[in-house]
Amino acid sequence: MKVTLCCVKLEETRSNTSHRESHGGAMCSHTPECPSAAASDREAAHVVSAHPEQGWSLLCNGVILFEDDGEILPDGHCVAPPTSRSVVPHPRASVA
Repeated sequence: MKVTLCCVKLEETRSNTSHRESHGGAMCSHTPECPSAAASDREAAHVVSAHPEQGWSLLCNGVILFEDDGEILPDGHCVAPPTSRSVVPHPRASVA
């Protein structure tokens, strides 16, 4: 299901990118301006469309941010979620 969501939203983001390019190159009207999609702190950009029931948000820099911290950048590149999450075994899980 996420793959379908990604593809649908990616097309919308691409059209937003075209809109941004035709309107002076900046989608963000915040002061100070939000980080660009290429910046290391891109997740700090303002949310312009939140869909918590579906697990994603569109940021004003064109980044799609998923609840697992994975991202789709405006150019179509995907950023995997961080792998530093701890996995806690179930207390009844057998240890072999």
